[in-house]
Amino acid sequence: MKKLLLTTILSATALFAVACGGGETGEGEDKVIKVGASPVPHAEILEEAKPLLEEKGYELKIEEFTDYVLPNKALQEKDIDANYFQHVPYLEAQKAEHGYDFVSAGGIHIEPIGVYSKKYKSLDELPEGATIIMSSSVADHGRMLSMLEEKGLIKLKEGVNKTEATLDDIAENPKNFEFKADVEAPFLTKAYENNEGDAILINGNFALDADLDPSKDAIALESPTDNPYVNLVAVRSEDAESEKIKALVEALQSNEIQQFIEEKYQGSVISAAE
Repeated sequence: MKKLLLTTILSATALFAVACGGGETGEGEDKVIKVGASPVPHAEILEEAKPLLEEKGYELKIEEFTDYVLPNKALQEKDIDANYFQHVPYLEAQKAEHGYDFVSAGGIHIEPIGVYSKKYKSLDELPEGATIIMSSSVADHGRMLSMLEEKGLIKLKEGVNKTEATLDDIAENPKNFEFKADVEAPFLTKAYENNEGDAILINGNFALDADLDPSKDAIALESPTDNPYVNLVAVRSEDAESEKIKALVEALQSNEIQQFIEEKYQGSVISAAE
């Protein structure tokens, strides 16, 4: 009887220890923040935020992605806690297409899209019938076409939603530009290096990743004023109010990170934190 009682007590003690140990592991895991990001500038900015998060007791782990599809898949599959690479129009398009239950936890920065050319030094120099190369991602077209309209090169149809505009929404094309949208966004810089087309519109992160300086190398840059393309931290809706997500966004919107962005990127990346 005493032996049975002792065995029971030891078993109960062991279970209690496992339960307590499991609690400590869970607590430890909750202090780890896994974020998927594009290499430049997102991962660079996250690296700068690591010490700020360490001060709050969090360990930041960064997983780099070089495309626009996998970061959202990884978030959906709970391989990461958040991702930081996309803007609102792209996020909304992905949610509509894949049914993701994601939300923005906060906007961090803007990467002005640029027009690049090895043949011409200004938009005014682009000749009649010039070939303009764009991303094959339809989600980018509204932004790129809006920029060209802003610069006076084309005019979009009246009343069109400019974030959703496509090549079919061009109402006026005075110089009869030929638009080619058959290059995936990560390879636009290669097209530029190979001197393809007359001008190429390149996303800011890919330009930076290819050691281009948008503020110096682009012949024109998108205006950051009233820009809907703020790069954000996306999370699953269920995690939007979690303490570690709040800590992540607070660090990325801090004065320290704003100053880092301003000093490192010199206008090629612009802080969106208020």
